[in-house]
Amino acid sequence: AQFTANTMATVAEAIGLALPYSCGAPAPYEMRDRFNYASGEKVMELIAKNIRPRDIITLKSLENAATVVSATGGSTNAALHLPAIAHEAGIKFDLFDVAAIFEKTPYIADLKPGGKYVAKDMFEAGGIPLLMKTLLDHGYLHGDCMTVTGRTLAENMQHVAWNDSQDVVRPANRPITKTGGVVGLKGNLAPEGAIVKVAGMSELKFSGPARCFDSEEECFEAVTQRNYKEGEVLVIRYEGPRGGPGMREMLSTTAALYGQGMGGKVALITDGRFSGATRGFCIGHVGPEAAIGGPIGLIRDGDVISIDAVNGTIEVALSDAELAARKKTWKARKTDYQSGAIWKYAQTVGSARDGAVTHPGGAKETYCYADI
Repeated sequence: AQFTANTMATVAEAIGLALPYSCGAPAPYEMRDRFNYASGEKVMELIAKNIRPRDIITLKSLENAATVVSATGGSTNAALHLPAIAHEAGIKFDLFDVAAIFEKTPYIADLKPGGKYVAKDMFEAGGIPLLMKTLLDHGYLHGDCMTVTGRTLAENMQHVAWNDSQDVVRPANRPITKTGGVVGLKGNLAPEGAIVKVAGMSELKFSGPARCFDSEEECFEAVTQRNYKEGEVLVIRYEGPRGGPGMREMLSTTAALYGQGMGGKVALITDGRFSGATRGFCIGHVGPEAAIGGPIGLIRDGDVISIDAVNGTIEVALSDAELAARKKTWKARKTDYQSGAIWKYAQTVGSARDGAVTHPGGAKETYCYADI
């Protein structure tokens, strides 16, 4: 299924850092041994040709990666990982750039959790190259990007033939939906953006009163005790990069909601993350996070929150003046980590919008300490 691991495997091929077909092969298949050996040989060839990762990681290749995430209804975590990869390469490519690609990409791979098939089915239908071929043919990918084969993406796709006997991947001109399976959101509740996976969802708008929790544990306890109501927007905050610290996944709470049959009857928003397996109105990466006084930390029980995944908005029914007044009385909440490595991480980590990175990135380098 297109959870986080398979999503990022798809990214590895699309961005050009993995050999074609290598990331889609199921783990038990013996061909993975051959891919491993071939990858080692290819590394030595790339060194000899002086092709380095930063020759492959470009703005165009990052856009290609975001395209395949959206086309497959991939994990929302890609919206964190891709900006972080870009940051290492010294390229500006944040959550809003990712969301812009998502907005114009067709959703064409019928993969779980929103669809019918699993990653093994896609591999046997033609693999990630089959998906990329139809996206390339219809103008959604940059074909001139260099890859680890030493050839461009378009050259790698030259001999990929379309497979008419499968329905795992649709042609890009006959998509499941015209826009991608993942949507970026923005509004007065998330000025620095938020992300939601909409693949397989029929309802793309939700509005309801907030019920606020200052940790996942608090929300999970309320859900297990059924101390919430249908139609509410459950808010889990202080779980962002700095507030967690670490921006963990809200997997327990979403699993409990679906176990109670309430997955489609409430919404859940957080400045933390979600598992790639998450479905329904689960909005993550809300920024700025609560720990630095973001709007998600200012809302109160009963405030009405409206989410519109069609128009890409997330709003709380409060005026700018009211939010400003609440900000004046807001006080930072201490975490349980006041020393050690996690404390140190919290002092340096940035926003989810930029990949929750902890250093200035490749653009600020003045000395090349590694030939990459």
